[in-house]
Amino acid sequence: MALVQTNYPLKKLNSNAVKERATIPVVTTHIITDNDLGIVEDGKQQPVNFKRIVKLLTDPHSEMLFERHVHALIKMTKQFSKGFPMKDLVQLFKILNICADRVDANPVYEKPILEILKLCSLPFLMEKASDELVYEQIVVESISQLGYLMRIPSSEVRNQICSTLLSFTTIKSKQEFINLKPTNLKFNNKMIEISDISETLIKALALLETDLAVKLKVLEILQHFSKNSAKNCDQILHVDGGRRICSRLMDADPSGQLLFRSVDILWNLMDKGDTAVLASQLNNLICISQLRDAFVYEMTQGYSHYDRQLRNDLLVIATLVAYQCPQAPFVETGFAKQLTLFATFQEVKSHNVLVRHLKLQTNHEDFELRKLLINILVVLSKDRTVVSILSEGHLLLALFSFVRANDQKAEPRDWSPAQFEELQLHAMASLCTLCPLMLEDYMTCQGSTRLLLLLEWCVGPEEFSGQGNSFHGTGGRGTKKAQMRHCLRLLRAVVSVGDDNLLQDLTDQGAINQMIGVLNTAFNQRIEEHDAIEIEMQTDILFILSCLCEKDIHRKELFGIQGVELVIRYLHTDTRLLNSGLGHHKLLLASIDCTWCCIVGCFITEDYFLEKEGVFLLFDLLEVCPKSMHNVILGCLLDLCENPKTVNHILAWRGKTGCTAAHLLCQIWRHEENEIGVKRDNQGAIFDVRQPLMGAIQAEIGTKPLPASNVSPAIADVGENMRAKVYSIFCKTGFSDLLGLTVEDHVTITVIEKYLDFKMGEVWSETIQELQAENVRPVTPDQEALEAISRAIEERAMIVSTTQQELVEAQKNQDVLEEQEFYAEIRENQRQKEKAIADFTEFVARTSNFNSLKEAKQKQEISIDASRIHPTYNSNDLYHETGIPKLTTTVFSGKHVTALNSSFHTKPKLEGNQKPKFIKHITI
Repeated sequence: MALVQTNYPLKKLNSNAVKERATIPVVTTHIITDNDLGIVEDGKQQPVNFKRIVKLLTDPHSEMLFERHVHALIKMTKQFSKGFPMKDLVQLFKILNICADRVDANPVYEKPILEILKLCSLPFLMEKASDELVYEQIVVESISQLGYLMRIPSSEVRNQICSTLLSFTTIKSKQEFINLKPTNLKFNNKMIEISDISETLIKALALLETDLAVKLKVLEILQHFSKNSAKNCDQILHVDGGRRICSRLMDADPSGQLLFRSVDILWNLMDKGDTAVLASQLNNLICISQLRDAFVYEMTQGYSHYDRQLRNDLLVIATLVAYQCPQAPFVETGFAKQLTLFATFQEVKSHNVLVRHLKLQTNHEDFELRKLLINILVVLSKDRTVVSILSEGHLLLALFSFVRANDQKAEPRDWSPAQFEELQLHAMASLCTLCPLMLEDYMTCQGSTRLLLLLEWCVGPEEFSGQGNSFHGTGGRGTKKAQMRHCLRLLRAVVSVGDDNLLQDLTDQGAINQMIGVLNTAFNQRIEEHDAIEIEMQTDILFILSCLCEKDIHRKELFGIQGVELVIRYLHTDTRLLNSGLGHHKLLLASIDCTWCCIVGCFITEDYFLEKEGVFLLFDLLEVCPKSMHNVILGCLLDLCENPKTVNHILAWRGKTGCTAAHLLCQIWRHEENEIGVKRDNQGAIFDVRQPLMGAIQAEIGTKPLPASNVSPAIADVGENMRAKVYSIFCKTGFSDLLGLTVEDHVTITVIEKYLDFKMGEVWSETIQELQAENVRPVTPDQEALEAISRAIEERAMIVSTTQQELVEAQKNQDVLEEQEFYAEIRENQRQKEKAIADFTEFVARTSNFNSLKEAKQKQEISIDASRIHPTYNSNDLYHETGIPKLTTTVFSGKHVTALNSSFHTKPKLEGNQKPKFIKHITI
């Protein structure tokens, strides 16, 4: 602030007069600002009557006064040199639109438009903090109007619109205002996202085909908008922005900015927007051709670091299109053939002019290019038409050049050991997808020999320290584990095809013995000590052995006793590890599958497997493993039952709780019926004699007329659950004389025994219902046969139901009998307790009352005499007295007699058959 001070000159006094001090009056009642004095520019906007300007522009009497129009507009821009308030934006853009409509007829409006657009690049001004909410919609519509002004056919105006938008969203205002506040960048960018300016700029590209400078400016704005805003990316994609930009990639541009900015926008759309929508927009001949031309140009003509990065970005965009749209025209445009050429020219010599003088260096960009080329060809291999192109380009031969032992030494122009390892693992991962599609090329390249040699190197004593840098090298740092993992993956992918020539080739080269040796040497520690990668490799080896030995007895003999011992070791896996998350469940399934494919069917391996208690191990797993594994185990056991020795092992097995195999199979049957919704009563007996096996799902499907080639629901049910396997195992073991069964098990076995009859009844019932649905009446003999079959099946179901009821009733009677016996035992125990108490009471009475003692003595003597055969025996001359005379006891006395203490008058409490305690001894 500047303060106004008034200085008055001092008055000259006479010589004899006293000098007076000058007084300086200070104005304190008013504060005069710098703006009032003109020291600084006016920071407060002067009121402008926008309505008068609009009327001046639109009134019929003044619409031809062009000079006055321009003067008024220039004056307005000078007054709003710091920016426009939000409240005036409606009138401001109304004026802009009026001028934009007249600029074609009269170019004098172009300069005012440019001046107004320059001011629009400044942040809008707020009088209150709430103006952001109050005028939000107006600001959004105003920004949209800026995009609509691209219709003005003036390069300067269009260029200024782009500059305005760029400044509005990037430059922060540093000016200070007294009563107004500018909007911040966050608010400005938010308004840009809400408006449709991105859509408008994309549409405006069609107007800029001949104006390269403005087009580059528009692309720069779109590049900025799409960089950090997903909403702007969605708006661009909404108006087919991906196709519009990609279709003009290779337009003439000496500066090279067009290609760079277009690729950057596509990258932003891929990163922030919907990749599926972007890929669908690029899925056409024009866009793929443009991507091809741009990539080939950068590949052959680019030399700088910038060009190599741009080339890789183009390849990533092409990979996205190939992944999202498998039917994209890569073959029709020749892009697939050129990609194959660039991916193989270093390993496979070619005379094509595109690669004649092309050389890849060991820098990071060329290294990434090599991986990207392999990756896009793997993605393109989903299209069967591309496979022939890959075969012609000898892609497998180029990739198999990496399938070899790693050398620590590298030539100056070769890949470094770390780079070679990463390319090697990437190539092997790609071969897992490509080899099953190109088996002839695989055999031509001697792929099996290369893989087995690499596997031998992986388990060999040669030292190697893996880098483990890439995704494919996870867990392989310092070891050969990554190479071994991908080698086994590739072998697994190849053998899973089931080609006989390939399997025979592997067998002839000793793959079976080599796999068994790898398991015995490389994984000889306890299973609990293995990590996830080691578990995966062991699973792959077991799967490879299963594929090799599945259909050939001779190969099962090669698997031999050593292989059986190996499988037995894995069947001993602790089932508590199945939920460890490391893959033990896969390893256990692979072990069971290996048992099924490599052991079952060969008498030598089967007998040794039985000798090693393999059946017991399978039933142990069946008892504790999850239900998802039951089907495989039951299938293995069923095929193993073809060996007559297996039945005895099944009957001899006992579980952890002592249950038998028959009891376990009955439990599995009941659980299976419970899951498929078969109707059973509380005791597990048949509830519906007409549908004794039908589940809820089968009942919902019902019977529909189907072609003869389709499987009926009754037949499909056989393969969808495990009841058929359980029935087949019982057919081998028998349905009677089974130990360890409860009444519930006996009830279940009655149904299992008639499973085949009931299933045949279901099939005949479906046949009858299909004939009725098709309004077909069989001839009379066939009709009578169908009725007889239906009655027979129903009668069998009734017989089974009756048998089940008899079993349940017998169990109830047995329970009642056992209950009565239990109660009788309780009563007998109580009677014995009462008798012991009565005997003790009588004994106490005899010892405490002499008269009672005499009576007891007399009764004893009378009882003894009554037991004699000759009552007059004591009158005989030879009679000898056996008792001790004058002995006052009622027991058969010996030398020592134990009597109660005379002070013991109370009756002791006796528990059970406890005898009374005596504390005094008398010697006779």
